[in-house]
Amino acid sequence: MCMKVVAFNGSPRLLGSTSYALNMVLDELNKDGIETDCIQIYESHMNPCNHCSSCEIRGDGRCIAEDDNMNSYLDKMKIADGIILASPAYYGSCTAQLKIFLERAGFACKFGKNPLKGKIGAAFAIQERDGGISVYSELVNWLLGNQVVVVGSTPIAVLTGNDPTSIEKDSKGMKALRQLAHNMFEQLIKK
Repeated sequence: MCMKVVAFNGSPRLLGSTSYALNMVLDELNKDGIETDCIQIYESHMNPCNHCSSCEIRGDGRCIAEDDNMNSYLDKMKIADGIILASPAYYGSCTAQLKIFLERAGFACKFGKNPLKGKIGAAFAIQERDGGISVYSELVNWLLGNQVVVVGSTPIAVLTGNDPTSIEKDSKGMKALRQLAHNMFEQLIKK
């Protein structure tokens, strides 16, 4: 049975620290035979939720806005066994691009009978100096709010650096990423 993990990169920088760290986690999962799909959220240029309540009225777990990739992202999460969220800290929060995704996907899932319930999830954050704990908490809380089983690591997966080279120098952060991938794999095969 093939297991699949879909990962969402909240960074607007294709080759930045978050992408580097996310690729490392996905490579670890691939080595263990887990199929992965990495989505760069910034590519979709999504509009914010306008609170039209269509997702609540319809209850089908989809967003009424069909002019971006939101519904295809929702479909990918629904068929995946695991979900990873990753974002740099921008002024103490996840990026605006990821926030838009989390709001719209959260409402669609909430009113669509919680299609993510029981999936295995993980999150990590990248900070230059600070804000990583807030971002990590924001991402984990979103997963928990969607009844996703969240795996963690010791230390928690908050890395410090402003480019891939400096991320590699964060030895505790790199250890956390490897452990996060390992823990996610262990939970996926128990499913």
